[in-house]
Parts: sequence; C-alpha cells; structure tokens
Amino acid sequence: MGSPHLGKNSGMPSLRIALAQVNSTVGDIPGNAAAVRRWTRRAADAGAQLVAFPEMMLTGYPIEDLVFRNSFVKASQDALRQLATDLAADGLGDVAVVVGYVDADGPAPTSADAVPGSGRRDASALLIGGEVAATYFKHHLPNYGVFDEDRYFEPGTSLTVVRFGEIDVALTVCEDLWQAGGPFAAARRAGVGLVVTINASPYELDKDDVRLPLVKRRAAEAGATVAYVNLVGGQDELVFDGDSMIVTATGELLTRAGQFTEELLVHDVEVESAPVDAATPPVPPSSSEAPHGEDQGDDDMTIERVRLTATPRPLSDGPAVGGIAERVTDEAEIWSALTLGLRDYVEKNGFRSVVLGLSGGIDSAVVAAIAVDALGPERVVGVSMPSGYSSTHSRDDAADLAKRTGLDYRSEPIQPMVDAFLANMSLSGLAVENLQARVRGVILMALSNQEGHLVLTTGNKSELAVGYSTLYGDSVGGFNPLKDVPKTMVWRLAKWRNEDAAHRGGEPPIPENSITKPPSAELRPGQVDTDSLPDYEILDAILSGYIDGDLGRDDLVAAGHDAALVDRVLRMVDIAEYKRRQSAPGTKISIKAFGRDRRLPITNRFRENA
Repeated sequence: MGSPHLGKNSGMPSLRIALAQVNSTVGDIPGNAAAVRRWTRRAADAGAQLVAFPEMMLTGYPIEDLVFRNSFVKASQDALRQLATDLAADGLGDVAVVVGYVDADGPAPTSADAVPGSGRRDASALLIGGEVAATYFKHHLPNYGVFDEDRYFEPGTSLTVVRFGEIDVALTVCEDLWQAGGPFAAARRAGVGLVVTINASPYELDKDDVRLPLVKRRAAEAGATVAYVNLVGGQDELVFDGDSMIVTATGELLTRAGQFTEELLVHDVEVESAPVDAATPPVPPSSSEAPHGEDQGDDDMTIERVRLTATPRPLSDGPAVGGIAERVTDEAEIWSALTLGLRDYVEKNGFRSVVLGLSGGIDSAVVAAIAVDALGPERVVGVSMPSGYSSTHSRDDAADLAKRTGLDYRSEPIQPMVDAFLANMSLSGLAVENLQARVRGVILMALSNQEGHLVLTTGNKSELAVGYSTLYGDSVGGFNPLKDVPKTMVWRLAKWRNEDAAHRGGEPPIPENSITKPPSAELRPGQVDTDSLPDYEILDAILSGYIDGDLGRDDLVAAGHDAALVDRVLRMVDIAEYKRRQSAPGTKISIKAFGRDRRLPITNRFRENA
C-alpha cells in the first residue's frame, strides 16, 4: 500500500474522503450491512481511501426501546464484525470504513444488574483489513425534543484518535458536534488533522442554515478539518435530509451534498500531518484489540490513540472534487421532506398503495399531490365522498385534481348512508356534522381493509392544534403528511408546487380553485372555517408562539395579539390534547411537532389565564 498524495501547493498529505449519505431502515441489520458493502464498493471505485456512513447505520436510527433487547444489541455487534470480514472478502479491506452501530459494555439501565458507567452505547467503528480496528462511544447524549438518549445510552468518556498513514483522525457522533467542549476540544488537544462525525440529525425547516455555521465553529474548536456525514430518509415521524459536508479548520466549505437524496460525496482533502509520536505503537490490521496510549485533559476526556499499520490505499487519479450543492427555497425543502417521509413510511412498512378522501379543498389536494410525487399516480386512490351539503365546485375540483395527477379516482356519495343512520337515530346539529365525517372515515377504512391501502388523513397542524376535526371521522388514517404543516404553509406549498410544475413545463397538479376558495368542511349549508376559527394568518401566528415557542398568554398579548382572541385560541389548544394523542403519525418539519416533540398531559387543569 502507498501513502496519500501530497497537496500540490501545501505539501500536506491529501486524503480522499467519501461521505455515504444513505438511507437505512430501523431493525433491518442485514439490509443495512448490505448497503454499506454496496456503497463502499462505489466509494472504492471512486478511489476513496476512507468512507464514512451515518450514525447507527447498521441498526437504523432511532431504535428506541429495541436497545433494551439483548438479542438486538448482540445482532448489531455480530453484524459489525461480520461486515468487517465481508468487506475484506469483497476486496475492500484496504478502504477505511467508519460506520455507526449499537454496542454495549454492560446491562441496560432498566436491568437490576445495571452498573453505573456501563451499558448501551451509541457507537462508531473504523473497519479495515477485515477487522474492527477502533471504536468510539458517543459522548454528548441529547435529551430534548425528539431525543431520549439519556434513557437509552451511557456516554463515552474517551476520544478515539486513529493514526491512518500520516494523518490523525478523530471519531465523533452527532450530538458531539452540537455542544461545545468534550470531543472537539479533546480533538484540538490531541492535535488531530481530521474529525469524522457521523450523524442522524433530523430535518426541520432551516436546519441546513444552522448546520454550516455549527460545523465551522467545531472545526475551529478542534483546529481540524471536519467531515460531516448525515443520514437521509424517513423513520416514522422523523425525516433526515442529509446535507453532508466537509469544512476546514479555517471555516472553508470544501464540498456539500444536497438534501433528501442518497448520494456519495467524494472529495480530496489536504490534512495536516500527524506529529511523530513514539508513544502510539502501530496496530496490525489483523488485531481486533488495539493497543493504545492515553492522556487526560481539562475537557475530562481520555484520548485513546490507535495506530494502523495499514496506510491509505494509493491515489491513482485526481483530484476528486465533490462540489457544493445549491440550496433550495423553504417550500421546495418542505415538499421534499414530506414526499420522502411519506414514501419511506409506505415502503418500509410494506404498504402497496394509499387512499385518501378528496374533498376538493386545499388540504386533500396538497396531500394527494404529495402522495403522487412520492409513490406515483398508480399507487394513489382518491375518493370523492359528497354529501347533500357538498358544493358542485368541490366535486368538480376533486375530479379536476384527479385528472391532473392521474391518480385512481372514485366517487362514493355518502348521503344514503347518512340518511340510514338518521332514520334509526335522532341526531341534530353538531352530531349530524360529525356523523358525515365518520361515514367518510368508515368508507376509507373499508377500502383499506378490502384492498390493502394505507389511509392518509389530511388535517393540517392548525386544525390539529385547535381540535378542528372529528375523531374517527376526518382524523381517521394511518399517516398524516400535513400533521406538522400549518394551514398558511399548506397554501404556500400548493402555490409553489404549481409554479414548479409550470417552470418545468408540466401541468400544475392542484386546481386553482382549491387554492383560492375559502376553506370549508361543508358539513352544513354555507359553512366556512372562519365560522369557528380566526383567520388562519392570525391563528397560525398565535399557534406558532404558543406551541413552537412555548410562549405564555401574557407573552402573546405583549407581542400584539388581541387578548380575548389569545384566550380563546389557547383554550381550544388545551382542551384538544386528547384528540392529538389519538392522531396518526406524520412527518416532522418544525422545531416542535405534536407527538414526540410536544408532550403534555391530557388531564391537565393548568390554564394560561388573564
């Protein structure tokens, strides 16, 4: 084996890094291991000397309470060792592969035999020469928002630094990047030239604007180049957007991947040579137990040094330039998140197709367009279910959308079924309105049972917040693409999607009338949403402050909102918690989504009083 090329001008060694921004599936350990082998082959074909995969690539992320099963942890550990062997058998033993997995050095914290300082570990490993040459345990464990890692893992206390040819490489994992001190401070003390950080960082709007400055800060803190690789794909409510990158110690962005796409980002990086250090003896690649030297610093982390006898595979061409992907608009970003989240939920859970109610309104139109983009029109069934109160234009708009998108369109009038109920029960007012919604829910679930579709519900975040839905009616379904999308953003997405289609020379999928007409549930004559709710522009501003920002009543009034309206909206939000607890999962796009992010008791007498 040879050494890295020297940089043309600097004289520093040049390392070809491949960041494998790929999609893993929770629990599919054999499938995830096979993906590592495929993408490592692609990286090797591109001449890469080191390839990095996302956090917990082998197990998928997040694994939640699977971590408590000894059988699951053992499967992860066994798969890691087998993967090292298989990569060598594939002729890829000379490529350094950094991959995430779950490890354990003790019982789970729920066990009576648990020992402080040991337990389950969110881990990174470097594989080379058919062996697991080095491992690292995640130090900073997030316990906010959607993360519960203090529940699952023990933090690592040492930084692993691998001498690879002439370069010292530090291994870190996700949250280690989001907090100052700890591993990146230790990396500076260790004098590393490169920090490889593997991530499963969930998407939320504008998070890509936060990541680059963050990576720059950590690169400066470490005094080293940072190679950041992130997961892509959907997992239940979460969606991961990739956005992998390499940033130098001086803050220069060398290369950056796109969002929401699987890709291999390959780039040649000039890295400072490691100082000669006789205290870190070489470790043969055939050894799975790496001798190491240790030292302790003010950051309370031990530095564990591992030296490989294997040098980086020689570079035969170059330079490799990964390029910098263009950033996109907020609407394009959200649309990509929603389509990927839906596609992966359907595919990874084994559904063949989806079904939804098409009312002719904006919400169902946007959900239908997302579903068609995610799955193709042949896998989407749209059902118009008109009642005696459904307007002609709503029926026409639903049919128009079906024609524009090419989905499987059906019509199932509900009035005869509603009349049959009313002939046997004495109902009036709101009960009759809810009856219509529940009959529609029965139809959709019947089609799901009969034909195997996943039912998509179409309520948006604004409606979910204030309880403007019917339990077991319009809320029925297995997945809700708009669960975290406020009503005002639904309109923005519809307009963007139509404009994008026109720009590309295609037909806009959403009828203009669905966008411009006043929203209505059409459950009684002349009904519109503003009969029950404030104007959505005003409502969404209050909801954003109360839900996303955790503002109290007085804070909202001080921000300029009408006091009586604030009191009314907050009461609607507070008393609807029982409905939200029963709602379908849906893709998270905001800083605080209902469900994993925002957890409040149903039985709760605290109120934001005047």
